Amino acid sequence: MHTDLSATLTSWRRHLHANPGLTLHEGETAAFVVARLKEMGVTDIAENVGGHGVVATLRRGGGNRSVGLRADMDALPIQEQNENIAWKSTVPGVMHACGHDGHTTALLGAAKVLLDDPSWTGTVRLVFQPAEEGGGGARSMIADGLFERFPMDRIFGWHNWPGLPAGTIGVHERAVMAAGARFQIVFEGHAGHAALPHLTRDPMIAAGHAIVAVQSIVARNLDPLNGGVVSITVVEGGEAQNQITARVTLKGTARWLRDADGETIRESLDRIAQGVAATYGVHANFTFNAGVMVTANHAAERDLAAEAAAAVTEVRRDVLPAMTGEDFSWYLKQVPGAFVWIGNGPAENGCELHNPLYDFNDEILPTASKFLAEAAKRALAGG
Repeated sequence: MHTDLSATLTSWRRHLHANPGLTLHEGETAAFVVARLKEMGVTDIAENVGGHGVVATLRRGGGNRSVGLRADMDALPIQEQNENIAWKSTVPGVMHACGHDGHTTALLGAAKVLLDDPSWTGTVRLVFQPAEEGGGGARSMIADGLFERFPMDRIFGWHNWPGLPAGTIGVHERAVMAAGARFQIVFEGHAGHAALPHLTRDPMIAAGHAIVAVQSIVARNLDPLNGGVVSITVVEGGEAQNQITARVTLKGTARWLRDADGETIRESLDRIAQGVAATYGVHANFTFNAGVMVTANHAAERDLAAEAAAAVTEVRRDVLPAMTGEDFSWYLKQVPGAFVWIGNGPAENGCELHNPLYDFNDEILPTASKFLAEAAKRALAGG
């Protein structure tokens, strides 16, 4: 079975890799998922949930428990640079550089494993989510009634992880990935000739001081034992070399591992923006848009996931959280659950997440599928 399953999953995964659907444009991927589920004999399939989302339901026997298994489907706006693989992306400027092709395939594999296993009873919800890469897919599915229309007692998910040995499953004690937000500070001044600065109010000076000042937020406002990062990533301003511009815009991202630290970062950014603006006689407009919450495992589900993983492969309980974000966090605010990492192998030669040379490791597909199926069975058994 392992050999047949592996070959089937590899074929599916490579098809998805060659035909990626960008965030909010996953229609063809969703259609592929539905077609494969129907081939397996699954008939209870809901489409267009929160966008291109698909929720399939497996039921067996009289069990009254339910469990959700989730995979994300979307690709990234990155031009693939893998020239030596037959399954290279055929969509210009779009590729599966984060492994969502593998996640989707593994959940299809879990459906296959569960359908072939007569030992369980209850209800399994297979949640194929669109728009994880900044498109708000989890919240869109929740807003479209995910948990009301498809009730589930618990939910489990996973992400491939370069740098963790291939097939090893990492289970975090609590925090798995960070909360994140995107922010913008617009400094408005008064434009004029660069040779007559006294007749202007220079937003560039304010922006420069703000870039330096925001680096004090994590160093001087967060507990050193907690993780956090604030990065200015975009600077926009100026039109001519002999003009002091009227406007400079700073854009950036913030990440944190404790919910309370997010508010500290937001307040600190606003305070710095307004303080620097007042110091240099300009105005500041600050916006802060939270994207994901802290992805934090629930204790009972964390332990169940570890037990399910141990039944399938090697388990690590000593992995540290990452400052990357994952909108699976929104599900964990609704129902208990756990999110794990499955090793993708060495993070080298471009095999890092969001790298144009990244490619998912097909060898871990059976492990991922069996882990999801095992977690579902244990949840339905009352573990």
